[in-house]
Amino acid sequence: MAEENDTSHCKNGNENGKRNNGNEVEDNESEVTNIDQESELGGENTYSSVEMKHKKKKALLEFRCWVENAILGNYLLGKPPKSLSPFKIKRAREQLRDITLWGVPLLPSKGHEGTDIVLLKFLKAKDFKVHEAFGMLWKTLKWRREYKTEGILDEKLDSDLENLVCLISRDKEGHPSCFLNYGPFKDKELYKKVFGSEEKCDKFLRWKVQNVEKVIKKLRFKNGGVNSIVQIIDLKNSPGPAMKELHSVSKKFMFLLQDYYPELIHKIIVINVPLWYYASHVLLLRVINQRTKRKFVFARPSKATKTLLKIIAPENLPVEYGGLKRESDDDFTSADNASEHTIRANSVAHIEFPVTEAGVTMVWELTVVGWDVSYKEEFIPDDEGSYKILLQNQEIMGECVRNSFYISEPGRIVLTIDNGTLNKKRVLYRSKAKPTVPMYIFLK
Repeated sequence: MAEENDTSHCKNGNENGKRNNGNEVEDNESEVTNIDQESELGGENTYSSVEMKHKKKKALLEFRCWVENAILGNYLLGKPPKSLSPFKIKRAREQLRDITLWGVPLLPSKGHEGTDIVLLKFLKAKDFKVHEAFGMLWKTLKWRREYKTEGILDEKLDSDLENLVCLISRDKEGHPSCFLNYGPFKDKELYKKVFGSEEKCDKFLRWKVQNVEKVIKKLRFKNGGVNSIVQIIDLKNSPGPAMKELHSVSKKFMFLLQDYYPELIHKIIVINVPLWYYASHVLLLRVINQRTKRKFVFARPSKATKTLLKIIAPENLPVEYGGLKRESDDDFTSADNASEHTIRANSVAHIEFPVTEAGVTMVWELTVVGWDVSYKEEFIPDDEGSYKILLQNQEIMGECVRNSFYISEPGRIVLTIDNGTLNKKRVLYRSKAKPTVPMYIFLK
């Protein structure tokens, strides 16, 4: 009886809302959770009681009713066969009440704070048209059941693909960021091994879906939580346009994201883009919707690092992409924020790390966006009677530099960067002092 009462209440509320020009919706507003906002740190749309228009609030209330009725009525995943016994129908109904999507309960009356956030994603994808949003939700659940996504994280797919996925980091707004590198596919043997048959292509597609599901586990479907992903695709040294299988799978994957993962992708950043890629992407733009098109950002090789640093802090950007993040780093963490210095064209800059106490090891690292500069490291003691120590001297820098030096007397580490180009350079650096117990070697 409780289920029948809940369902009829939702139905009546929906019908009255239409008959009374939305008055019923306003009366029930206090019973609805999570319609006041769907926010992400800095940048995504924020739904508040002031900003969200009445039409969108009404759409969310109506969508909640549709989903509630479909779950309690046992037809969200399709009507059960008439041949089922009453016991099995009752059991299926009970199981449907606990249905989740991306780890979030879908039954609105459960009161989970993530339910409205998930439902809003479907509404946004369909411009707040409730009927279309419900159809998209139904298709998503149906596809997930047929594709068996619930167990996909436990599957051991091709181990040769592990090197394609780079570190999972976060952007400045907190979105999980997954790097996908297509460069290894330039190896013809690997390419044939991965795309040599239709079955292998399907396996690679499933591998891509698996990685998306892994990153989704890092999302927080709650008010103020980050609930979308940044995907970075690196095309450096990737196969050319003749590799049709790779492009075909990538196209299928794009449709999966568009149709079954609405509003879960915040940005798709494609870096080191060769000229031929633009032509192939134009063809893709013809078949994807406008909402998906707006998520793409492209960067040529010369602009790759600059583009990534706009959205990812240097301490979270891997060193191979011009940042400071390293795997298994014993010296620095993402909490060790980097400082920034701009060097004018045809000028020299000095960065100093003063050390007032002896008995510590100074560790520092530095990267220059665009490189093409000369670089020198020195330790200069405070005591004028002591000698300067040249630690490193490079004519041309081309990669992130990290070094350390044990401090036996007070002084300072001085980094000298000579920018002889006609363009200004952006320097990112950080340092820390680590207490050190010196090791002495005794000779007999």
